[in-house]
Amino acid sequence: MSAVVTYWAEHAWLPHADGPAVAHDVLIAVGPGGRIAEVTPGSGPCPAGAVRLAGLTLPGHANAHSHAFHRALRSTVQVGSGTFWTWRDTMYKVAAALDPDTYLALATAVYAEMALAGITAVGEFHYLHHAPGGVRYDHPNAMGEALIEAAARAGIRITLLDTCYLSAGFGAEPTRHQLRFSDGDADAWAARASSLAGADHARIGAAVHSVRAVPADQLGTVAQWAATRRAPLHVHLSEQTAENDACLAAHGVTPTRLLADHGVLGPRTSAVHATHLTDEDVRLLSQSGTAVCMCPTTERDLADGIGPARRLADEGCPITLGSDSHAVIDPFEEARALELDERLRSRTRGHWTANALLRAGTEDGHASLGWDEAGRLEAGFLADFCVIALDSVRTAGAPPMLGAEIAVFAASAADVRHVVVGGRHIVKDGVHQLVPEPARAMAAAVDALR
Repeated sequence: MSAVVTYWAEHAWLPHADGPAVAHDVLIAVGPGGRIAEVTPGSGPCPAGAVRLAGLTLPGHANAHSHAFHRALRSTVQVGSGTFWTWRDTMYKVAAALDPDTYLALATAVYAEMALAGITAVGEFHYLHHAPGGVRYDHPNAMGEALIEAAARAGIRITLLDTCYLSAGFGAEPTRHQLRFSDGDADAWAARASSLAGADHARIGAAVHSVRAVPADQLGTVAQWAATRRAPLHVHLSEQTAENDACLAAHGVTPTRLLADHGVLGPRTSAVHATHLTDEDVRLLSQSGTAVCMCPTTERDLADGIGPARRLADEGCPITLGSDSHAVIDPFEEARALELDERLRSRTRGHWTANALLRAGTEDGHASLGWDEAGRLEAGFLADFCVIALDSVRTAGAPPMLGAEIAVFAASAADVRHVVVGGRHIVKDGVHQLVPEPARAMAAAVDALR
């Protein structure tokens, strides 16, 4: 952006020395480069020329863990019984149907749905690299670049977490479905990932799919690739007890210890799920400064279990949030689920403050994706924010000063009215400005895979 744009927020959740709080009549001036130039609370009525934002303005949410193609499974995997592993078989069939063109269409619709929910940045955990059977595309990163383009079309930021995925299990060759995920070895993965280029809206990170999918002697290659570039590094960790049991059988240690021993943990690393941990696992994560990304709606959908998020936070791990398989795309639901799941486990209330839950979904989520300059309504930060209505049937009646509590414990994605990314208004009055008829686009993209 070259010209200054000023937004007037009726109410806004702003950082404060004593903790975030709601301010009123807030002017947010956006300068060149799409960054916030000035934030002025208590400015009085909306001045002429400013864009009026009625409701509660929040920093944009960071969806720290996404598999865009899983969105095609929504509702179709809810019939009958099963486990994570039976769900995975259905997921593989969807993966087999995608090519760069159909992935571009699907991901554009998925990222538009995220924008409509108040998400302004996504961490895409990307392992769908090659054609079925492992055949290489003429352009090796065609699938990853389709995701980067999809984010641009939907108007949001993306960190493409290019994922190393080499094995079906400890020492097992990839299955037929997994051949398109694999580059053969970590060196070949690194060579391909190194040719990916970022953009104004896109950054490149890395991921270890899991300890079962990357041989132990190749974990260090991925970690070093990320360290050299100071890039985010994410990893699925202990989502299932079966993974823990197999790792103990193969290596005599837990997955967390295996990652620690090979240099994967650290302050630029995010462990996703971390559902089934030992006391030592918690200590290794916290002492290394590793963030933990919880995905409550997916973890309950797949019957994974309830992870020790509160304990990890108490020990010093930053907590972030992701929608993972997109059974639901609603950052407010992910945030409140941390508290509500803990209530179910403990039969007591009050484990998280609403401010802490909003920070997990905004500032800490952005930091885990390498966007340290996003996630706060503060001068110098990227002008990425969303506005929720305070007059819907869900939010009406509560005092605006309870903004964080309203956002976390009352609002839903349906209450998002406006979304601004880099100062550009991409959702106005609940209508996406860049993707015409997102619901129709989603239906067409999913139908094309059947």
